[in-house]
Amino acid sequence: MNKSVTGNVGDENLLAVHSVNKFVFSVPDLAIAKKFYESFGLDVREHNGCIDLYTFGHPHCWGSVYESGDRKKLQYVSYGIYAEDETAFKEKIEQLGIGIKGHDFGGNNGIWFLNPDGVATQLLVATKVSPSEKTKLVPADLPELGKGAAPSRSKVHVVQPRYLSHILLFTPDVVRMTEFFNKVLGLRVADYSADIIAFNYSPHGSDHHLVALAKSNGPGLHHTSWDVGSVNDIGVGSEQMRNAGWDKGWGVGRHVLGSNYFYYVEDPWGSFAEYSCDIDFVPAGFDWPAANHAPEDSLYVWGPQLPANFIANTEIA
Repeated sequence: MNKSVTGNVGDENLLAVHSVNKFVFSVPDLAIAKKFYESFGLDVREHNGCIDLYTFGHPHCWGSVYESGDRKKLQYVSYGIYAEDETAFKEKIEQLGIGIKGHDFGGNNGIWFLNPDGVATQLLVATKVSPSEKTKLVPADLPELGKGAAPSRSKVHVVQPRYLSHILLFTPDVVRMTEFFNKVLGLRVADYSADIIAFNYSPHGSDHHLVALAKSNGPGLHHTSWDVGSVNDIGVGSEQMRNAGWDKGWGVGRHVLGSNYFYYVEDPWGSFAEYSCDIDFVPAGFDWPAANHAPEDSLYVWGPQLPANFIANTEIA
């Protein structure tokens, strides 16, 4: 990648999305999706023929899943923008000639267009739901003297994620899509590895990445990542999912780029939902020094061996 692709330069008239407002995909069996995300610890609400994904105690709908087709398919991604930026974004999309009227699963509110991979994208005036400061870990309770710190297995708490940290999208051309994210959505590159993977953050302040991009032979949704309060929550969450019958995954481990601890649960469609904590944070106005990392230094510091199917794009026949 060259400097024009990373694009990490200051701009007095900053025009950038501030959040991943919502992800939307479809699956062959909605009942299975409902069971999976309930087991994962999300507040799953049925609504007009789909399920909406909330985190307990937070008013925002982070994602929606519909029933359609014979395999999982990413339908669209919605990004939040500030009201004062709406006109400028509309003008930019009109100039590029990529606008569309809306989406069957998303209506026609906001600004709609197709990204270079042909995936529908929405820009919507919305409340900023990406963090504006680094999210704090939940401190461990100090046990009474003479009692162990670990709870009994029968009394362990249910893990419930706090917010959607990021999504990772498949793309056949990481460089092209990264450049598009920079020039059209205003996102900046935090770190990348050649043309294999790139991590993009919002200059309005966000976790190390709002959207990551991984090379594949077509578009798709690889995983959604959900913040939890501690490394212990990640471990408990992994056991929670195994006990519910979702016993395939990867972790517990720690990433290099983003630095977060993780456990990925394989979902019924061959993609993943991630428990994550302690991810790096990029404050508003800070220009993270984008760096190109060798592939062996771009994935994880420690953890179990990567599953063979981890980077498979199951949305492609």
